[in-house]
Amino acid sequence: MSVSNVLAQPVSEIKGIGKETEEALNEMGIETIEDLLHHFPFRYEDYRLRDLAEVKHDEKVTVEGKVHSEPSLTYYSRKKSRLTFRLLVGRYLITAICFNRPYLKNQLSINETVTITGKWDQHRQAITVQELKKGSFTEKQEIEPVYSTRGSVTVKGMRRFIALALQQFGHTIVDPLPPAIRQKYRLLSKAEALRAIHFPRTHEDLKQARRRLVYEEFLFFQLKIQALRKFHREHSAGIAHTFSDEQLQLFIEQLPFPLTGAQKRVVAEILEDMKSPYRMNRLLQGDVGSGKTVVACIALYATVLSGYQGALMVPTEILAEQHAESIRRLLEPMNVSVQLLTSSVKGKRRKEVLEKLASGEIDIIIGTHALIQEEVNFHKLGLVITDEQHRFGVEQRRILREKGQSPDVLFMTATPIPRTLAITAFGEMDVSIIDEMPAGRKKVETYWVKHDMLERVLAFIEKEIRKGRQAYVICPLIEESEKLDVQNAIDVHSMLTHYYRGKYRIGLMHGRLSSEEKEQVMKAFSNNEVQILVSTTVVEVGVNVPNATVMLIYDAERFGLAQLHQLRGRVGRGSEQSYCILLADPKSETGKERMRIMTETNDGFVLSEKDLELRGPGDFFGTKQSGLPEFKLGDMVHDYRILEAARNDAAKLIQSNVFWSDESYKLLRQSLEQSGILSGEKLD
Repeated sequence: MSVSNVLAQPVSEIKGIGKETEEALNEMGIETIEDLLHHFPFRYEDYRLRDLAEVKHDEKVTVEGKVHSEPSLTYYSRKKSRLTFRLLVGRYLITAICFNRPYLKNQLSINETVTITGKWDQHRQAITVQELKKGSFTEKQEIEPVYSTRGSVTVKGMRRFIALALQQFGHTIVDPLPPAIRQKYRLLSKAEALRAIHFPRTHEDLKQARRRLVYEEFLFFQLKIQALRKFHREHSAGIAHTFSDEQLQLFIEQLPFPLTGAQKRVVAEILEDMKSPYRMNRLLQGDVGSGKTVVACIALYATVLSGYQGALMVPTEILAEQHAESIRRLLEPMNVSVQLLTSSVKGKRRKEVLEKLASGEIDIIIGTHALIQEEVNFHKLGLVITDEQHRFGVEQRRILREKGQSPDVLFMTATPIPRTLAITAFGEMDVSIIDEMPAGRKKVETYWVKHDMLERVLAFIEKEIRKGRQAYVICPLIEESEKLDVQNAIDVHSMLTHYYRGKYRIGLMHGRLSSEEKEQVMKAFSNNEVQILVSTTVVEVGVNVPNATVMLIYDAERFGLAQLHQLRGRVGRGSEQSYCILLADPKSETGKERMRIMTETNDGFVLSEKDLELRGPGDFFGTKQSGLPEFKLGDMVHDYRILEAARNDAAKLIQSNVFWSDESYKLLRQSLEQSGILSGEKLD
């Protein structure tokens, strides 16, 4: 058996693991020796002696001290007791509390040295004792691993099994990382890292072991992503668009406003993709109001100049109508035919649009998921743009893409995805970012107020409405819930109707309304027939009412930063100063921190990174549809630098000849072969 296959043997090959233990380990998903060695501790017990000045409240700590008082014993039932004594630890006189160990009363004497481990209560200057040993601190393993276990397997048992596995098979561990990479980052060997992650002698040991294993984990993942990207490109013969740069430049110069530096940069990236023979697969990120629509418009015009049709798919009818109106205004002077297709386009008009689309008389079609109906056929589709792409399923996006012969694909989103997640979740895409706002755009002023200031807030809203403006009032729930004490949309609508006593029209919108009802409410708000719109978060995406200048968000602490920012983006779309008021009484530190961050920055990318730190990657996307990988050791947020290094290394390796031919990269290549990427099994 080759050295590399030794670890693929069942755990029963480890001397000391019998049939019953093997079955118990198998139930935990540990079947091979390799599985056992990669069952990492989820935390460590720290038995180092520490200065109490450095220990945080509720932290576990080990201290050595001298008994300073006679132990006092109290019984509070026949079997339950509490023993306390004073302990002099360095310059601190603390209380040691031992539960259900009455025998210690006769075993401890004043001035005797003891070593105790337990939870530190900073306020009471006391330790609740978990372990007590008479005598001075003895050097044992200072850091002990703690494992997740199940059934008959104990933590102590797991430590023993892993120690046996390392003792018996440690010499057969093969390192998948070539010497060049290990030297570049001064990484431990695989065998050293596995020994140190399970049985670290010092904290530095543990740090270096983790650093090595996290890098390896990220590199394997990024190699798959980069290989997928390379093979996607090479196996996706796209359209090499040919168009006149001069004509396109002329159009850009005729726009009613100059492009920002960021818009120019992303336009250049998109046009370069369109000219290449490979299919474009690009994600365009831009904060609310950063000017993604005009970038989309330039790409669509380039498609038409190249002799192809373009399609723009958006999540709501109102957004489709708004895009159609603004793109038509820009492109019709260039003799480009722009049409709208939503479920509201019916009968004779619908038939006419479908016929003209199939014959090529329509250059650009803008619509909702109506674009992916079977009856919709294109004459020559060259570019597909999906706005707020996460609102459509993979299947919906695929159907639209397949209505042409490998058209270029551009996904747009106003949800600022942190770089950490963009390079992980969207690693196989090219990412363009508009990180600059158009000149002259006023920053939305954001305030955090407590519920006792509601009267003042409502008076402020009335002042704005008298100026002819409008307001949104956002609530977390539709109707009353016994579980959550939050203001709901129906109650708030009724309260505001009573408060303003019929002076203004107040609309109500939530997810239980039908599409038609939602459209009606939004149209009335857009036309200023409704002055205050009470809504749940359904207004988060795709509503453009430049006249709305106030956004009041009830129970704002219940929303994530990314969502609060999206909601805030519904105001500040006109020339008037706009305001976002966060009504919140957060109980937790995280909730308070969220409110502080919102009032301090309007930068969606800064907010998204902070949101990720506060909530974690699963919550950011919604764990179920996140498509994010589960890493055993790596943490995409805190190990971000390692993730970026692994990504850059993987991108270079996949493009280099050395990776595909050199013997030292053999194990990395094998991992790709086993994943099915090289055979094309995983291609879209």
